[in-house]
Amino acid sequence: MSCCHAAAVFFMCISLQLYDQVSAKDSDPCLQSQFMCRSGNCVPAIWRCDGDEDCDDGSDELQCRWPACKQDEFQCGNGLCVSADFRCNREKDCEDGSDEADCFFCDLGLFPCENSNSCISVTQICDGTEDCLNGTDEMGCDHPFGDCKNSGFTCKNNKCIPQDWRCDNYPDCEDGSDEHDCDKNECLDNNGGCSHLCVNLPMGFICDCPDGMNLVGNTDCEDINECLNPDACSQLCINLNGTYKCECHPGYKMTEETGDCRAVGTKALVLFGSGEGIRWIDVNKQEYREIPGIPGVIGAVSADISNHMLYYSMPSQEVIYRTSLNGPSHAPLSLLINVGHVQGIAVDWVHGLLYWTDSLSHSVSVASLDGSKRKVLIENLLEPAGVAVHPYSGLLFWSDAGTPSKIEKAGMDGSSREPLVSSGMQRPVGISLDPAQSFLYWVDSQLHHICRVGLNGQHRQTILQLEEYLGNPFAVAVFENRVFWSDKESRTIYSAIKLNGTDARKLISVSSSPNGLVLLHPVLQPEGHNICKDHVASPELLCVPVPTSDKNRHGFACLEPDSSVPDTWSIPVSNSTVPGTQEIPVSPPCTDPKRSLGFVLILSLTVFLCLVFASCLVFWWRNSFTPTPVISLQVVTSRNESQEFLYPANPSESLEQQVTLLKGEDVGD
Repeated sequence: MSCCHAAAVFFMCISLQLYDQVSAKDSDPCLQSQFMCRSGNCVPAIWRCDGDEDCDDGSDELQCRWPACKQDEFQCGNGLCVSADFRCNREKDCEDGSDEADCFFCDLGLFPCENSNSCISVTQICDGTEDCLNGTDEMGCDHPFGDCKNSGFTCKNNKCIPQDWRCDNYPDCEDGSDEHDCDKNECLDNNGGCSHLCVNLPMGFICDCPDGMNLVGNTDCEDINECLNPDACSQLCINLNGTYKCECHPGYKMTEETGDCRAVGTKALVLFGSGEGIRWIDVNKQEYREIPGIPGVIGAVSADISNHMLYYSMPSQEVIYRTSLNGPSHAPLSLLINVGHVQGIAVDWVHGLLYWTDSLSHSVSVASLDGSKRKVLIENLLEPAGVAVHPYSGLLFWSDAGTPSKIEKAGMDGSSREPLVSSGMQRPVGISLDPAQSFLYWVDSQLHHICRVGLNGQHRQTILQLEEYLGNPFAVAVFENRVFWSDKESRTIYSAIKLNGTDARKLISVSSSPNGLVLLHPVLQPEGHNICKDHVASPELLCVPVPTSDKNRHGFACLEPDSSVPDTWSIPVSNSTVPGTQEIPVSPPCTDPKRSLGFVLILSLTVFLCLVFASCLVFWWRNSFTPTPVISLQVVTSRNESQEFLYPANPSESLEQQVTLLKGEDVGD
């Protein structure tokens, strides 16, 4: 009986421990991949001890052990190490800016004396006189006086004097060499050594360069790449020797007046959703119409322009709808159900994909345009909002309006995730790509501004910051040389010059707050090569483009769709909510796999424990009423090598009959 008690106690302890672990997982507000701040908020675990306070109370940076910096490194105030060369280089390399603290800088043309916070003229360097208090201006000189710097004149004894002392009818050099050959035209001798232009002066000469070139050193000219300036052209910039020229993408024509690229063909439409359905207005404000048959409050919108399809969501439903922009009927179709709270939608018109953000499951997902396959790509976000795709480069972008807020990018398969903008924002909501240039635009509803940044994270710029036009912006889009946005507070659609935010205009004011908006024109979604059509893949897989910069990638990836919908999402509403809609059949949602596993483990242990107690009871019963317990156990039951119980050979007899037979008693009929 003691062995049975021990076994029972042992398995009961295991069962309770597993139950506590499962219960702890269910009650823990943070995921396993997250760190819980002392305030109770959750942040990604990789942000722990990264030198940046991500928790509101800074608890993610407490009790961190920072490694000691190397001899050639500088330790920032937050403990991180940067190269010692970054110290006082006029750039903020430490997050806290400690590498630029207590630095002393001199103006252009002046030399800083070390450890003295003083400056001298560069002409005083290596001139044989210690002009700095610590003599650093004469350290490292190759000769007693040194070569002249910049525009200085070198005497024959190597002493340096200012260039304007040359040929001033006063001998400043000890040997008077500064007054020799003052009437000589040095440009006649090998062009003065200049690579391009030589300008003769009464006191010597200087080298110069034609327009579009810079002087490198004192004699050579170098071409200026004007195309390094992202605003040099409206669209395409071609650098030439000494100059450059601007061109437009196919489908655009350059205007002679301003040099801007304007779309040709049909007029562009601004389509937007509001509390009164979906409406559109052309950019010239000549037409304004409503799309019939789509009632209710509309949230995010996007479009497949070439196929005349519109995709949109409703804040009150967990459904993404699709409707045709052509024909007399605009009856919507329930394309994707159980998609949570959709904040942003983007269409990959090249590969036939739909991307969206869900603030309920804190994720970014992708699906085929027919809704047959879908997959969650990015999880554990704080408050995902806007989303945009660049099918030709295989890049996916999204904004996170949580705290801390950021804009991130990844491959369109969710790989190679990295931050694009992670500072100077509070609530970035809508984002949009400039289809003509490599820029991403976003609106911040807390800072009341519109900003842009290059797709490589460079050339960040605030376009417009004015609460009058940006009280509570929601969505943004770019077309030609203007940026368009919706503002919920003023219930207005605005536009402004995308370069600097000038010429801000009101496109239209509506009676209910506008939400998502999209520009409709063929040039905004030009035809592209669908790389997925070149490769035979299983029809059950999702083919998505990926960046091709990685040599190990082939420009596409095949993803296995998610097999079920999380049970934290609700079943979509019936057709009666939106008249005229067609609803896709709904499959029952799956249970949480973590809870299912815990329940199965506990149930299995409970059944096994009951079997142990029942076996112990049989053992005790037979041991009490059998004269030869050992023999009786061998006859009634035994154990095989795996310690499993073997039941009696004749299961039709009751346990009482078998015990009576073993005792030698007669059993009545």
